[in-house]
Amino acid sequence: MTSREQLAWAVVAVPAIVALLVLPVPRRVATTIAVVGAFSTAGVALALGVLELRSLSDPVSGTWIVVDAAGGLLVCVVAAVGLATILFSPAYLAQAEHASGSVARRTQSYFAVLYAFWAVLLAVPLAGNLGTAWLLIEATTAASALLVGFSRRGRSLEAAWKYLILTSLGLGVALLGIVVLVAGIPVGGIGALSWHALTTYASGSRNALVAYVLLLAGLAAKIGWAPVHNWLPDAHSEAPPPVSALLSAALLPAVLLVAWRSEHSLAPVIGVRGAQDVLIFFGLVSLAVAIPFLWRSLPWKRLLAYSSLEHMGVIALGIGFGTPLALAGVAVHIAAHAVAKATGFYAATPLIAHEPRATERAVTGVARTFPALGSVMGISLGALAGLPPSPLFFSEVLIVAGGFEAGRSWVAGATAFLLALGFLGLAHALLETTVGKARRRDATQRRERRTVAALGGLSLALLLGLSAAALWLPGSSFVAALLEGLS
Repeated sequence: MTSREQLAWAVVAVPAIVALLVLPVPRRVATTIAVVGAFSTAGVALALGVLELRSLSDPVSGTWIVVDAAGGLLVCVVAAVGLATILFSPAYLAQAEHASGSVARRTQSYFAVLYAFWAVLLAVPLAGNLGTAWLLIEATTAASALLVGFSRRGRSLEAAWKYLILTSLGLGVALLGIVVLVAGIPVGGIGALSWHALTTYASGSRNALVAYVLLLAGLAAKIGWAPVHNWLPDAHSEAPPPVSALLSAALLPAVLLVAWRSEHSLAPVIGVRGAQDVLIFFGLVSLAVAIPFLWRSLPWKRLLAYSSLEHMGVIALGIGFGTPLALAGVAVHIAAHAVAKATGFYAATPLIAHEPRATERAVTGVARTFPALGSVMGISLGALAGLPPSPLFFSEVLIVAGGFEAGRSWVAGATAFLLALGFLGLAHALLETTVGKARRRDATQRRERRTVAALGGLSLALLLGLSAAALWLPGSSFVAALLEGLS
């Protein structure tokens, strides 16, 4: 077993162990264990990512584990967002306890379920076969549904049930596609569903296309692609803000990676153009459906949720174009979206404390009454809108250019037009949220202001770093590894 394989197992084992440790201990000890465990988990995951970046030409590909360029990127993203989610959770729990007085007894269960969710989520990009990936995605549904309904309010419980039912139905459709694939693969056993074995499908390209469409239509419900995205705004807006960050910035792209691996594995059977067309369809529809909602005045977390629909569509388009420029844009977009979206959701905790009605209505003029918080929200929305020098601006330019490079001029043109409409909607929300009409209210404490300022400074530094990376990435060995193919 190689060092990367050992680290891959450790990446999943460490958070799973922490999930067990936090349950039987007192509340304060559980919080301490959770914080220490978060740094340990993130450290192991980032070590795996660094090793993969040093071995791009030699990916690990086995029946159970795969570590390649795309998987290494997603593991690093999930690890970083998970670490931040754990660190911001105590503030949310303290606020929730102050509001209801009943959260203290559930702190241990919150961290236990959150760590279980994180462990399974880290395993998804490392799954060596489609069957294991499907099981892991189903497991994320069970764990994250508990977190969506954590507050036990009527709306959060309704959102949790909606999320559980719709995504489970979608995964049922995906399972049907997997069954069709298994029936046509000569190899028996679990090896029949390895990413390499899918290329040996022998029941004809038409049947393979049917299975592929079923698989992606089912996964679309989990990724949040339109038209099967209905659970997304409710679940993201009702979950605890740190959990919403993990759902949007980490879960959605991790499941999208499974769709990407499936496209790469089945393209030799279906035809590259046909496999990419399905991704482009979901990307364009998701982008188009998101635009009208981005133009509406929405509560903060609900606005971020519809932004996730837009950005998952953009990533799907980049994968569908499949050129070096487009894949460079996809890599930058996944990382930058994670930073910007997680920042926005982490800002929701102090926002709700500052303006409790933010859960039900759009807020305006936050920068006038809480400048640090308004700045953080502005950084998040500006980045998500693609306002230069946001890395998402550069990634979208790369993806659109990749569309023209792939000979899909009308799709690339439509993408650019829809992105421009999305920019206008989010830019209006940015202005209204930060410098719009303000309420005369500022009861924030000095410690809270320092925390928010630190969040803004860190996110800004990461986003600017990713903007620089976007200029370097095209033509790099990392993009070459993505272009050569997923394991």
